Amino acid sequence: MTYCVGMVLERGLVFMSDTRTNAGLDNISTFRKMTIWETPGECVITIMSAGNLATTQAVVSLLEERAKSPEERTPALLGVPSMFQAVRMVAETLREVIGQHGNGGLQSEASFKATLLVGGQVKGSAPRLFMVYPEGNFIEASTDTPFFQIGETKYGRPILVRAFDSGMSFEEAMKLLLVSFDSTVKANLSVGAPFDYHFYAADSLTTGRAGRIALDDPYFQSVSQDWGDKLKAALDSLPGYEFEG
Repeated sequence: MTYCVGMVLERGLVFMSDTRTNAGLDNISTFRKMTIWETPGECVITIMSAGNLATTQAVVSLLEERAKSPEERTPALLGVPSMFQAVRMVAETLREVIGQHGNGGLQSEASFKATLLVGGQVKGSAPRLFMVYPEGNFIEASTDTPFFQIGETKYGRPILVRAFDSGMSFEEAMKLLLVSFDSTVKANLSVGAPFDYHFYAADSLTTGRAGRIALDDPYFQSVSQDWGDKLKAALDSLPGYEFEG
């Protein structure tokens, strides 16, 4: 399974993904699920993926190959004039890959499905964030829906819904995301560290702060422990229930 979050802030875009993949309890591996493309001063695009690993890797590989030798019928991802055109290209590539696998006849097409988060900025327009479905259709984040999750979303969603603020700093966003990921990891063994992140500053048009948070990272361990302690303290501080009679 997977857990990825993309958020739209006033300061820019924030991305975080886990790295665990598994085909059973005794077959757990680590794979990067975030890819960043950039042409400094012109365009920065980040893609995160959830779903069939072979499908998502094929999509990324196709986009990279076409970026190296673009043809008129398959322009390079970083050569598009807008993020809308970029996400259309990603969606078409995803549909193409799923269609090729599904037509092989070995398994149901559903086995090869994947969902993507695509965000970034092209010079001359604002940063944008999209969610791409396996069918190739997509939706865009907005003021009403300022963040997207894909994969195992339910455990980490409550903290995002309660605490997200579009005006928060990148440092505050990191703290919020780590609490959300910690809650997910503790509830579902199919999601795990390390966590990859990318914090893109609006109008910078270059890759922002990007890196990886390991399970034994001191800050992550501190956030995890403190969050658990404060949750218990908050529960203990609530008035007790009294049974009648």
